[in-house]
Amino acid sequence: MDLLLKPCKSKLKFSINKRRIFAASKKTETENIFYMESINHKFFLSTVLALFIYLSNPYDLFFNKTTSDTIFTEVKTATKKEAVKPFDCFDTSQNKNDFFHFKEALAFKESRGRYTVVNKYGYLGKYQFGSGTLERFKIYNTREFLKNPVLQEQAFVALCQVNKWILRKDISRSVGKKINGILITESGILAAAHLAGAGNVKKFLRSKGTKSSSDAFGTSIENYMYKFGGYDTSNIKKDRTPTLG
Repeated sequence: MDLLLKPCKSKLKFSINKRRIFAASKKTETENIFYMESINHKFFLSTVLALFIYLSNPYDLFFNKTTSDTIFTEVKTATKKEAVKPFDCFDTSQNKNDFFHFKEALAFKESRGRYTVVNKYGYLGKYQFGSGTLERFKIYNTREFLKNPVLQEQAFVALCQVNKWILRKDISRSVGKKINGILITESGILAAAHLAGAGNVKKFLRSKGTKSSSDAFGTSIENYMYKFGGYDTSNIKKDRTPTLG
C-alpha cells in the first residue's frame, strides 16, 4: 500500500513546492516593482525640489554669497577698465573695416594686442614702438609707457597722422594702383609705414616695388600692404606735429 501511495505523495509534494516557489517569485516581483516605483517617486520629488531652489535663487545654488559677490565685482572692474580705452568711438558693428578694426588687427600682428610686451629687439607695447619713435612724441619713460594703455593708443594715432602727412603725395599718387600684384590702399601704406618707416615706404612706392625692405623678423613691406589693405582710415587727419591727448 505504501509502495502504491509513494509516487502520489511525491507528486503532491512536488506540486506544493512548485506553488510555493511560484508564490515566492510572484511576491519578489511585486516587491521589486514597488521598490522601483518608490525610487522613481523619490527621484521625481528631488528633481522638483532642486528646480524650485534653482528658480528661487540660481546663483546661491552653485556659489556662496562671497564667491558670487566676487564674480560680479570682477566683471564690473573689467568693464571699467575697458571704458578708459580711447578711440572706442571708431568701433561700429556695421563697419568691420574702419580704423578701430585696422588698429586692432595691426596690434594683434605686432604683439597679440598686449600692452606690456617688449620683444628681443627692444620694441615696446601693443604696437611695438621703437624708443626713437616715442621720443618724437616726447615719451622718454618706457616703463611708464608700458603701464599706460591710454598713452599707447594716443601714440599710435599720432604716428598714423605723422606718416599720413609724410606720405600724403605718395598716397594720392599710388592708391588704387597695383604694385607686385598688390592693390595699394591708404591703410596698407600706413601699416607698411608702421612696420618699416615712412621713408622706406616712399622708396617702395616710387620704385614701383623694386626697392623693398623688411623688419628684423623678415616681414616685408608687401606683406603689410597686402594684409592690412582695404581699411577705412579717412578719419585720421594728416598732421606734421600732432599732440597727444
